[in-house]
Amino acid sequence: MSHIIAIANQKGGVGKTTTAVNLAAALAEAEQRVLLVDMDAQGNATMGVGADKKALEATVCDFLLGEKGVAEALEVVADGSFYLLGANSDMTAAEVGLRDMKGGRAALKKSLADIADSFDYVVIDCPPALSMLTVNALVAARGVIIPMQCEYYALEGLTDLLTTIENIRQMINRDLVVEGVLRTMYDGRNRLTGEVSAQLIDYFGNSVYETVIPRNVRLAEAPSFGQSIFDYDASASGAAAYRSLAAEILGRDDSEIVSAPRTGAKRAVSSLFGRRRKKNQS
Repeated sequence: MSHIIAIANQKGGVGKTTTAVNLAAALAEAEQRVLLVDMDAQGNATMGVGADKKALEATVCDFLLGEKGVAEALEVVADGSFYLLGANSDMTAAEVGLRDMKGGRAALKKSLADIADSFDYVVIDCPPALSMLTVNALVAARGVIIPMQCEYYALEGLTDLLTTIENIRQMINRDLVVEGVLRTMYDGRNRLTGEVSAQLIDYFGNSVYETVIPRNVRLAEAPSFGQSIFDYDASASGAAAYRSLAAEILGRDDSEIVSAPRTGAKRAVSSLFGRRRKKNQS
């Protein structure tokens, strides 16, 4: 059964697309069959793996609106291991069309049903907004990863995202959990980074991934060459970080993602999070 993960945060500039592209590439490097789904009209994830978004014969928009089959939109990134469902500005039409479509919130889930089990992991890059496209991703997914920059505005808007996830979990997708919070653009030399990181851990507990994604010039450069960090500079610290994140995800199984009730001020959102327990923990 495919593990479908949405990478979501309505706050822009937090490393969401960077995470979607490089987590997918890291999982493929680890010999997993991976599908990257670009749900953003900017098409950055599409370009980030070297596809020409303007030259796509079919996009996510086409199959969401029933104009083409999902298989027609598949693009090969690395033969046998890594595939793409690309996006471009046509996704604006999908946003509008899905609002008028019966069952529009579940269009992505329905479209992926025929091919998802051909992959070990499906990674969905959500747009930086709580839009119909983001809702589609959350309805299709089993888990959500929230990239968060270690700055004092990191929690801005998070309540709205968690409320949306909780509503979808209650009404449509009972299996949906927040798998983890990922600290991005991390600079351990910066006192502020350390303080905010500690606050995130205090707030979210063991739902914060042990892996941190550092500020890394090579990681920032890779998209302009249409490459993941592994193709651009596999020795970079950014590549090591995404390998570590992939290892954390691969190191868990379904039994290790459970509802995690907590106490205190976090109780209202706690049921959304998966508790990550170490393999040898009793």
